[in-house]
Amino acid sequence: MARVNEHYLKLRSSYLFAEIARRVKAFQAAHPGARLIRLGIGDVTQPLAPAVVSALHEAVDDMARAETFKGYGPDTGYDFLLEKIAAHDYGARGVKVGLDEIFVSDGAKQDSGNIQEIFSVDSVVALTDPVYPVYADSNVMAGRTGPAQDNGRYDGLVYLACTAETGFEPPLPDRRVDLIYLCYPNNPTGAVLTRAALARWVDHARRNESVILFDAAYEAYIRDTEIPHSIYEVEGAREVAIEFRSFSKTAGFTGTRCAFTVVPKELQGRNAQGEPVSLNALWLRRQTTKYNAAPYVVQKGAGAIYTGEGQKQVRAQVDSYMENARVIREGLAAAGLTVFGGRNAPYVWVKTPAGVTSWQFFDRLLNEAHVVGTPGSGFGPAGEGYFRLTGFGARDQTEEAVERIKQRLR
Repeated sequence: MARVNEHYLKLRSSYLFAEIARRVKAFQAAHPGARLIRLGIGDVTQPLAPAVVSALHEAVDDMARAETFKGYGPDTGYDFLLEKIAAHDYGARGVKVGLDEIFVSDGAKQDSGNIQEIFSVDSVVALTDPVYPVYADSNVMAGRTGPAQDNGRYDGLVYLACTAETGFEPPLPDRRVDLIYLCYPNNPTGAVLTRAALARWVDHARRNESVILFDAAYEAYIRDTEIPHSIYEVEGAREVAIEFRSFSKTAGFTGTRCAFTVVPKELQGRNAQGEPVSLNALWLRRQTTKYNAAPYVVQKGAGAIYTGEGQKQVRAQVDSYMENARVIREGLAAAGLTVFGGRNAPYVWVKTPAGVTSWQFFDRLLNEAHVVGTPGSGFGPAGEGYFRLTGFGARDQTEEAVERIKQRLR
């Protein structure tokens, strides 16, 4: 009998969204006539933009003709997409990124989970609390932690508590760490970091020779013109930061799957002898060994996002989701709940009523209002007492969900 990777056995419980799915399935089995409104998992509901659909059809036709058929593509992505990413996502903001620093993939979730493979198993990891579960769980699986504590935190990880009193901005670590996970606009709290705040993190990483793993999957939702969309807008960030981007929420690619990671050439790690090693080269080696980039058809669809029509269409979708977030934020605030986020991110972070835990609030909304959200404790101990709702639903369902919740709170 083969021995298992026992680090997996340290994982405290089912993955958050798997547990939500389990509870929802049990509810539906017991109440087959109930009509649920799902505002929990951050999955989009609008169809792909017409410009994207047209490009996908053209790409399928390419695959049907011998003269335009594509087999294995470039390991890091086709130039037609890399060039558009470099020009529109970075060049338009005064940031220079080389094509050989961009790695196209099938999801930021995968990249943010896999990136830890290029670092030593004894690397000290810091992450915010609450936090997107993949950051913590992937490092538990890799063996960088001890067992889970009673409060849900893992021995060996450095937790940076994000509280309402600090605007959900994490404090700098009080000890040296190797890797720092930051996600802004933040999932789950909906908070953002100012340019000055990002500069503090970059300066801290440079002083301590740390690497920032910056998840910017929700940058398209930023409305405040003073908030940076990329960490590379901050001077010195290319020396210390890897950035993850996604088309999932920007352009509705949750089911189509396309994303990219930027690893600057200046960014260095070190080997056991203390000699510098290119992290760009290590990630390239990892990806070319274990991955073949996203399919040609999907990359053609992603490229259409950057056309004039594509930009208008995806921007309209983002605007619609942000309007949903406003409906949730203002509706629940009017019902007497304390709410955060929903201004520069599609997530609304709701404080649960006094004495009600986040899972109790989940069960209450599920059973009484037939609305599915996400309990804050699933994102970490500091998320206890909070609840996440998303703006990704349909408008009529979002409005109905808010009314249902308000009625149950009266």
